[in-house]
Amino acid sequence: MQYIRLGNSGLQVSKLCLGTMNMGTPDWKPWIFNEQQSEPIVRHALDNGVNFIDLADFYSAGVGEEVVGRILKRLARRDDLVVTTKVGYGTRTGINASGHSRKHIMESIDASLQRAGMDYFDIYMLHYFDTTTPVEETMEALNDIVRAGKARYIGVSTMLAGQLAKLLLACERNGWTRPINMQLQMNCAYREEEREMIPFCRDQGLGVSVFSPLARGLLTGDVQSTRNQTDFFTQQMYNDEASFEIARSVQRVALRHGVSNAQVAQAWVLQHGGVDSMLVGADTTAQFDSALAALDMRLDADDLYELERNYTPCDVINDYTAGKRILRVARPARGPFDLQEAVA
Repeated sequence: MQYIRLGNSGLQVSKLCLGTMNMGTPDWKPWIFNEQQSEPIVRHALDNGVNFIDLADFYSAGVGEEVVGRILKRLARRDDLVVTTKVGYGTRTGINASGHSRKHIMESIDASLQRAGMDYFDIYMLHYFDTTTPVEETMEALNDIVRAGKARYIGVSTMLAGQLAKLLLACERNGWTRPINMQLQMNCAYREEEREMIPFCRDQGLGVSVFSPLARGLLTGDVQSTRNQTDFFTQQMYNDEASFEIARSVQRVALRHGVSNAQVAQAWVLQHGGVDSMLVGADTTAQFDSALAALDMRLDADDLYELERNYTPCDVINDYTAGKRILRVARPARGPFDLQEAVA
């Protein structure tokens, strides 16, 4: 396993972060694993050096934190782990049961700690940018949580660069704890974060962890998975011809190297200069091994051109723009991947 220092903090995390959205209860969504099914995957990740674990109170409406918390307690020492959870979407209905108000944040941190069976989280993260709550209210609440010892650091996820700038400015003006990590979506088929967010995070000293490196399964070649057949977000995010062409390019590079499509897609993310850590939401230990192999894979210039040549700008993917994709046109192939010679 490889380890990095997250942003300008002293916190060291594994390059692979175990994503746990698929762990909890199938009562929430049909593709979720229960505790017995989840434990071998968690064990395999820990055995291979992963110390970075990603949770959210939203996953399985809180059951995810319970399930993963119990598994971690059986398998590892708490102080050896870097555990993060997210707040925002909530676990129940109610007018104040979601968002980033002080009321909801303070209630949520205590509920998450109780469910996970932990005294603190290493990173407590905003799941998105709440446009209805003043940023000063949100960031002061997070600062108070760190000062109370309920979280060691704070982080953010899935927002625009300008929104992150507002959060950082509030922290600077008031001397509050700053976020150390931005968790964002990026893969061969979605690269909009390269334009502003990643350079801004680098400039401001935030680490960058990436989720959905396989574009919700599109880049593996398996678009018929249970998740993709029951999760309409996949269709909203990756249902254009440019995305399909990128998936075909991933397959061409995989055939050239004799490896899986998933390994190539993950290697592209891990090799990206703006990425510190990549989330792996594995359904099997074999899927996790694909990410381990991607750590050591090096894509050459021809590979990178083939993987990137079909990409053109698209609407940002977040909670406010779902389903508003623009048409995209691919560039021609070249070199060993000329379409007249390449395997379709």
